[in-house]
Amino acid sequence: MQQLAGSVWLGRLALLGLCAAYLQGGINKLLDFPGAVAEAAHFGLPWPVAVAALTIVIELGGSAMVLAGRGRAIGSALLAVFTLAASCIANAFWRLPVGQERFMAANAFFEHLGLVGAFLVVARLAWRGERP
Repeated sequence: MQQLAGSVWLGRLALLGLCAAYLQGGINKLLDFPGAVAEAAHFGLPWPVAVAALTIVIELGGSAMVLAGRGRAIGSALLAVFTLAASCIANAFWRLPVGQERFMAANAFFEHLGLVGAFLVVARLAWRGERP
C-alpha cells in the first residue's frame, strides 16, 4: 500500500481528476464561445465576452500548469481563487429562500469548497517542492 501511495502515477491521476471539470469546461466554452458569453451574461457579469475568454484561459491554462508541473503552485492557486469566485456567483445559496433550490445550491457551493481546498493543498506542496 505504501508503494501505491508514493506512486508517481497515482499523483498524476489525482491531478487529472482534480482538473477534469476545468478541462471539460474550458474545452466546451472554447468550442461554443457564444454559449460561454451567454453564460457570463446570465450571471450578470460585466463584459461577458472578456469574462468568457478569461474563464477559458484560466480553466485551460491553470489546468495545464497543474498537470505539466510548470508553475503548478500558481496554476493551483489560480484555480482555487477562480473556483471560490465562481461558486460565490453561481451557487449563492444564501440569496435563495429555504427549499429544494437552496439545498441544492448549498450542496454545490460546499462541494466546490472541497475543490478549493484540494487546489490549495496542491499549491502548498508545490511551493514546498514536494509532489502530490
